[in-house]
Amino acid sequence: MNRQLAVSRIDHISQALDANGSVSVADLAAKLGVSRETIRRDIKALAGQGRANVVHGGAARRAVAEPSLAARVSANTAGKQAIGRRAASLVSDGMVVLIDSGSTTYSMGAALMELNNLTVITNSLPIATMLCRAPGVKVIMLGGQIDPNDEAAFGVETIAALAHFRVDLAFIGVGGISPEGEFTDYSRLAAEQRHTMMKTGQKVYILADHSKFEHSTPVLITSVAHIAGLIVDELPPESIARAAIAQHWEVIVAKQ
Repeated sequence: MNRQLAVSRIDHISQALDANGSVSVADLAAKLGVSRETIRRDIKALAGQGRANVVHGGAARRAVAEPSLAARVSANTAGKQAIGRRAASLVSDGMVVLIDSGSTTYSMGAALMELNNLTVITNSLPIATMLCRAPGVKVIMLGGQIDPNDEAAFGVETIAALAHFRVDLAFIGVGGISPEGEFTDYSRLAAEQRHTMMKTGQKVYILADHSKFEHSTPVLITSVAHIAGLIVDELPPESIARAAIAQHWEVIVAKQ
């Protein structure tokens, strides 16, 4: 219970930083009903995750490390579209699928437009907007605070909503894949949300273009045992390929 409360407080502080740019220890302690020392520890934890700068009397928002969605969509377009088409080929009429936010997962949208009786659950505004126009697709948008950098919902509300769904296939993006085959993200909140998304799917596929190979972002995403495979645009380096074999992940190289 204490850990859940700590995560909730940290999420609240992070959202306040996003909204206001800075926060006060005194104001947060009064609002959340905890001691100033507790808030200082929470802020220190956020700073350790690269999500805030500690300043006198509080914290300030740290510049976003990940490029905006618009910038990512325009990078390696052909590779991401190939990954999106290959991922979509695994989806059949009548399925319930979960699609994470991100530029590579966004590329799945156009390839799913012709399916029938398909239910798509997503936290991504652009994916939801695209697929809600397809007559055979029912879209469920996960709630939560919208991250303007990713144009998607993140937060404790989003994570809680995932408990209500049974998903056939989950398609998840990551910030990076370490040389040891670990999945990483830019923030603890995003990492926890993606871990929960993984747990929701009967089968899980990680979508990552080659720019994610051996690129370790600050926070580890806890993996799950039922990851079915990696869908990529190029063969990964040998170290990642060995990790995939050890974990029994199929490496699917999409054809451009």
